[in-house]
Amino acid sequence: MALWRAYQRALAAHPWKVQVLTAGSLMGLGDIISQQLVERRGLQEHQRGRTLTMMSLGCGFVGPVVGGWYKVLDRFIPGTTKVDALKKMMLDQGAFAPCFLGCFLPLVGALNGLSAKDNWAKLQRDYPDALITNYYLWPAVQLANFYLVPLHYREDPASTTLVSIPPGLRL
Repeated sequence: MALWRAYQRALAAHPWKVQVLTAGSLMGLGDIISQQLVERRGLQEHQRGRTLTMMSLGCGFVGPVVGGWYKVLDRFIPGTTKVDALKKMMLDQGAFAPCFLGCFLPLVGALNGLSAKDNWAKLQRDYPDALITNYYLWPAVQLANFYLVPLHYREDPASTTLVSIPPGLRL
């Protein structure tokens, strides 16, 4: 409980910084979980650079973009009723998620050293499966997120990279 109270105090004092650091931490943790539990790499084969890249993406892209989006979304659709949460989820998944994914995937490709041509080919190949996979999980998660979680605590589940990554999609 003391850790939670310390987090709440830090969030109240420095909301933007804490949200960005939280996104980076969750993305790093998500990558560790992915490598160890899903890919079963073991500690010797763990790709530390990949984890650092994911943490950097969380702090430098996902946290700021998603945090800003949630603020815009709450101004555009104020309220916390079930209907408000449904409207937010529909707009989030119908407009934001496709655009966000279309930016996130090429950014990952660029950070992995892909040329512009290879990155474009990878985006064309992976985007449809990644978006379809997104729709299996995130509408329900986002509906709960928008209905149950206050804005100042909200962190996009997609930022954790605990998202199911389609086969063949390499980060």
